[in-house]
Amino acid sequence: MQEKTSPEGDRGKGMRIGRKEAEKFSSSLRYSKEGLIPVVAFDSSTGKPLMLAYANREAVIRTLTSGFAWFYSRERKRLWKKGETSGNLLTVAAVRVDCDTDALVYEVKVKGK
Repeated sequence: MQEKTSPEGDRGKGMRIGRKEAEKFSSSLRYSKEGLIPVVAFDSSTGKPLMLAYANREAVIRTLTSGFAWFYSRERKRLWKKGETSGNLLTVAAVRVDCDTDALVYEVKVKGK
């Protein structure tokens, strides 16, 4: 698995890389014909899976550059930042891609309520 990690990830600040590097990474992924890639988010403290969602290219880029988990809502047809309404934000400590480059795993810390 390829991996993007942050030196600050263990301190809960989330990973952050520059836009150019994020665009390069996101361009290396294999998206579905709808332009989406499945993402499993798991809690870095417990190792338990929290959710399965989908991301488009822009959601991947925003995740990598902001340090927060961004996804694409297939129902609402728009980007959404996890926790934007609930207050339960996910900071991303690492992003891993499988060997086929068609699925992602986000190692996250839950912040909020």
